[in-house]
Amino acid sequence: MMKKILFIAFVFIAGYAGAQNITLPKPVKTGGKPLMNVLSDRQTIRTFSTQELSQVQLSNLLWAANGINRTDGKRTAPSASNCQEIDIYVFLKTGVYLYNPVANTLEFIEKGDRRGEVGRQAFIEKAPVVLVFVANWDKMTRYKNRPEDQQFYAGTDVGFVSQNVYLYAASENMSTVVLGMVNRDNLAKLLKLKNGKVMLGQPIGFPEKK
Repeated sequence: MMKKILFIAFVFIAGYAGAQNITLPKPVKTGGKPLMNVLSDRQTIRTFSTQELSQVQLSNLLWAANGINRTDGKRTAPSASNCQEIDIYVFLKTGVYLYNPVANTLEFIEKGDRRGEVGRQAFIEKAPVVLVFVANWDKMTRYKNRPEDQQFYAGTDVGFVSQNVYLYAASENMSTVVLGMVNRDNLAKLLKLKNGKVMLGQPIGFPEKK
């Protein structure tokens, strides 16, 4: 009996530490502020409280960023030739995950709080969620012999994804800021990238209470 209790406790602790995939709740695709209000409210805010996002809010955020919005598998963010090459890595207190928009899951990558490794800005560690956008060259086979086009289109596409995050933040009265200065080489090793490039980072959370 004692062994069984210890085993259950171990499984619970391991799960809490983030060493497993996370199934997200179904995103809520209705509601929010009207578009013109969201555009009016869109802004960069570099201060964050420690308030966590709920799993529904996290699911909504990732779907808004680059989720599937049509039955043919196309996304909320456009991409060149529909390559869908921008992968979203999610840095939480519990670990690092890869967003899988088809299954609506977070696929476990690395255990532990690695938010502070995304960039040098002090506020990054305080944001409850830090997104890292990666251009996956394996998904851009149409441009494999045209590296300049790969870079250009990936740079354009990641901007669409980042703007979607900004708009979601504005709709939900959250803080966010896009980061061009990120630790690309270290992040590539952490994320075990084989054929891709770290493009941008973007922390998101609730504003610091005054």
